[in-house]
Amino acid sequence: MIIAGEIPGRFVHRDDEVVAFLSIAPVTPGHTLVVPRAEVDDWTTLDPALWSHVMMVAARIGVAVKTAFDAPRAGLVIAGFEVPHAHVHVFQTRGMADFDFADAKPDAPAAELDDAHRRLLAVLGS
Repeated sequence: MIIAGEIPGRFVHRDDEVVAFLSIAPVTPGHTLVVPRAEVDDWTTLDPALWSHVMMVAARIGVAVKTAFDAPRAGLVIAGFEVPHAHVHVFQTRGMADFDFADAKPDAPAAELDDAHRRLLAVLGS
């Protein structure tokens, strides 16, 4: 629904095959979901060329979150249980504790999400 514009999203990347937008429940500021437009439930069944494109976009977003938040690393997680649509989580990380999705902030203030959005767009040049 976010891809179709039925629900608002803070997009940082859009092309014909893939979109990327901020998570509404970030594990760290700037947590972004990279999502193929094709409605595929399980990432292991994605067309290899599309999977490659998803990963290229994820790498670009990874560099951006590291830069925007002065982080030493970018984390990448494929979970796939939240919604029946393949997606990749990309977020800035300072250690393994940042990979605990139990610490996600489902009630992250809009101002924090807006700030992260602005910071990522500034780095991505969007």
